Amino acid sequence: MTAPAISTDDDALGKAYDARLVRRLLSYVRPYRPLVVAALACLVLQSGMQLVGPLLTRWVIDRALPARDTALVVQATALYAALLVGQFGAAFGETLYTALLGQRVMRDLRHALFARLQQLPVAYFDRNPVGRLVTRVTSDVEALNELFTSGVVSGVGDLVTLLAIGVVMLWVDWQLALAAFLVIPLVLLASRLFQQAVRTSYRDIRTRLARLNAFIGERVGGMRIVQLFGREAKELRRFDALNQSHLDAHLSSITVYALYFPLIEFLTTFALASLLIAAGFRGHDVMTVGTVAAFLQLVRRFFQPLQDLSEKYNILQAAMAASERIFGLLDTPVAAGVQATPDRAVQAEALRGAGVTVEFENVWFAYDREQGLSEDHAPGPSRPVTHEQPDHGLPPEEVRWVLKGVSFRVAPGQAIALVGHTGAGKTTVVNLLLRFYEPQRGRILVNGTDIREMPVDVLRSVMAYVQQDIFLFAGDVAGNLRLDAAIDDAALATAAARVGADRVIERLPGGWHHELAERGGGVSVGERQLLAFARAVAADPALLILDEATSAVDSQIEAAIQRAVSELMRGRTTIAIAHRLSTVVGADEILVLHHGEVVERGTHGMLLAQGGLYERLFRLQIGEPSRLPTDAAVG
Repeated sequence: MTAPAISTDDDALGKAYDARLVRRLLSYVRPYRPLVVAALACLVLQSGMQLVGPLLTRWVIDRALPARDTALVVQATALYAALLVGQFGAAFGETLYTALLGQRVMRDLRHALFARLQQLPVAYFDRNPVGRLVTRVTSDVEALNELFTSGVVSGVGDLVTLLAIGVVMLWVDWQLALAAFLVIPLVLLASRLFQQAVRTSYRDIRTRLARLNAFIGERVGGMRIVQLFGREAKELRRFDALNQSHLDAHLSSITVYALYFPLIEFLTTFALASLLIAAGFRGHDVMTVGTVAAFLQLVRRFFQPLQDLSEKYNILQAAMAASERIFGLLDTPVAAGVQATPDRAVQAEALRGAGVTVEFENVWFAYDREQGLSEDHAPGPSRPVTHEQPDHGLPPEEVRWVLKGVSFRVAPGQAIALVGHTGAGKTTVVNLLLRFYEPQRGRILVNGTDIREMPVDVLRSVMAYVQQDIFLFAGDVAGNLRLDAAIDDAALATAAARVGADRVIERLPGGWHHELAERGGGVSVGERQLLAFARAVAADPALLILDEATSAVDSQIEAAIQRAVSELMRGRTTIAIAHRLSTVVGADEILVLHHGEVVERGTHGMLLAQGGLYERLFRLQIGEPSRLPTDAAVG
């Protein structure tokens, strides 16, 4: 299977504000409206108290000091102290409520993302790197948390503060207010240039960070190859280049910030100077010293929210980009029928019945056409399934069919084996049966029902699949074998004993409670396969699927497994894939696949007697010469 190449540079920024995305984000905020109201109330309260300080200063300078009223000064000081305490409480409440809001929205988004990831078809994971999907659930969600904790609510607070301070300045002295407002166009221009420069820097940082993460992840995962071929120095030089590129992007961003903040400070100072000049021209008889002092404080506080709003713009922009990627994942169509079935146990028991019958009817499949099929060739209820060779409408070389008209039937209790060269399509047959992918043409029936019409969880609940590449989760042995909490300890012990996995478990330091490392680290490949067999036995499946299940065990363990598998297969439908033909000589029927087609079928004895491809493969494995010429055997 060849997946399309995917770039890691998916961090280009979109619009700074997208109403559609904001509406979807608000749907996650809606359950927490009390937190939003409380945070906004704290912000409004905090903004209002910021205005009291300058007015209190004006009152003390113009009234208390000229009258030498010490009691009034003490009262004003006490009121100012109480005001500071109130501001502290309001700031604490705003921080607490916005943090709670952000964390709860993040929790809901992560839950929705992980739930959707579990429903997506396997083909989606073939086309999208794991690192990118992890970034969606972690970094992108964290960007939205910053939007809620430092962006939306704080931005509203900044706007309220700006409006309130502007109104108070105009109310106290509109002429001084206009003098202070003269630099606002310059501040807006500087902020706009800052936003554009930071937008570019932010995109560069994200892109280069994605490249750096992809490089690190790939090299750490392939560290054995790096060290085996002595590529440490070369890989370090490549890493240094990526690392320097990431540093350069950050330095560019730092330069922009280093220019912007002093510029805003300069413009604020310029506003103060214009304010003093305007006050000087008007004279002492027109305005009081307290008014000028109050204005000096108000101007300082007026320009701080303007500066903060420029940073909020960048937070909003990053959040819009993150939310677009998040909702893109949430909107990805799920595999048909993957939603949980309420009465799954009842349907599964009915499906088991007296056994499971599996039928493939003229199945065609190509990985490169798994998505984006045309209306003419996509199977579905609106178009009846036919069985003639598909007229795909493309040059033959552009469609790489992995399966070509595969048909077979497995009766209840029967064991069928799939053999053939690597790439013949054996594992693809299993992938289609498990509904990891959908065939482009033909049908797959279980007990006479097209599996596309069956809930996936019901279909898979009657199967046990032992893969060639065994996957064990980090955790204890019992949890890895159980998976289904309904399996008790006695059943687990019996299952382990039937396949000889009990000897492996007994050797582990913690026995059943021994903690395995990531991907089953701490046990050998052969031991992992034994544990996987025990897991399959414990599930008591009606349909057993074995994919090269004994490829990594030695002959002694393989013999023990074969005895256990023979017992396990009794009364169950079994489909086994094997390169080692000695493991499937007892199958009721053997299908020989070659370039996606069933070229031979029959029992072991029948196929040897035919002297075809199977006979050649078998004798090659046991070290005997084939009775047929090579060309005849392969053809």
